[in-house]
Amino acid sequence: MPSQKVLPRWRGFNLGDIHMTKHYKPFQEDDFRWISELGFNFVRIPMSYHVWSSPNSPMDMDESRFEQMDRAVRLGEKYGLHVCLNLHRGPGYCCGGDPEPFSLWKDKTALDVFCHHWETIAGRYKDISSDKLSINPINEPPVPSPDEMTREEHAHVIRTVTARIRAVDPGRLIIADGMWYGRGEPSPELADLGIAQSTRGYMPMGLTHYQASWWREGNMNFPRPTWPGAMEADYTPWTRATLEEHYRKWADLAEQGVGVHCGECGCYIHTDHAVFLKWFEDVLDILTGYNIGYALWTFRGDFGILDSNRKDVDYEDWNGHKLDRKLLDLLQKY
Repeated sequence: MPSQKVLPRWRGFNLGDIHMTKHYKPFQEDDFRWISELGFNFVRIPMSYHVWSSPNSPMDMDESRFEQMDRAVRLGEKYGLHVCLNLHRGPGYCCGGDPEPFSLWKDKTALDVFCHHWETIAGRYKDISSDKLSINPINEPPVPSPDEMTREEHAHVIRTVTARIRAVDPGRLIIADGMWYGRGEPSPELADLGIAQSTRGYMPMGLTHYQASWWREGNMNFPRPTWPGAMEADYTPWTRATLEEHYRKWADLAEQGVGVHCGECGCYIHTDHAVFLKWFEDVLDILTGYNIGYALWTFRGDFGILDSNRKDVDYEDWNGHKLDRKLLDLLQKY
């Protein structure tokens, strides 16, 4: 069986909804400590450049607003967690939410601003080893199309920002998200670049995003998910075999010497918990077979192991929180 050999099999969580708006909440040291104590070794930090800048003057950066980013990096070092810094909203692109005033994929100005932000961040942490810190430049590029972003335009952006980061910090580990919002296709055309790539554990969307209001118009039309048999966006039913076929393309990329990680995975709260766990064990088993690590979206909240707001979970009281013990046990198994 092909196997990913470049990256450690990092296992952990996204710390989402913390650093993604100007009204961000401070990172909690308990989260980093608990993640480490529970046996995990990775956190991904989704960020918005609006925290320290403005789309009206995007070249101006208030570096005092990097305080929480600095805190996340320090806490990762303290508790032995690899920290992956990600722009969920970067100059010129965000997957969902309000549109940007320019296009990262088509406007040179947007790309210059985007690179400027990453050069600044890379310079700030250049003395930290890539064993401890990586850069994930932009979250979930869209479906390639002439209007929004072609594969060639995506490759140009990733090659350009990689070169600009490496000019500041030559050894930094860079991880590019896959196409089709991270979950669809890798970019074998970037295999020569010496960067890793990130997939998703969200397929099929009719299971993982069932009744998720933010996903897409008409998602409420999906039948209540079962596994196997839950549907993807084109209403085709998926099985374990479909998942294996889907992830084989990422294993093929790994066979070319490219590091592969699953930067987000999980399931929204309206899918039956037992169905979610049955599906998720198949996903984790397949990823583990390819030596591909993962990061659950998120640690706390609707997708997480703590305080997830599911109505069909017998929660365990744990450090003042409601713990989904069955989900934690499954993650620890893989």
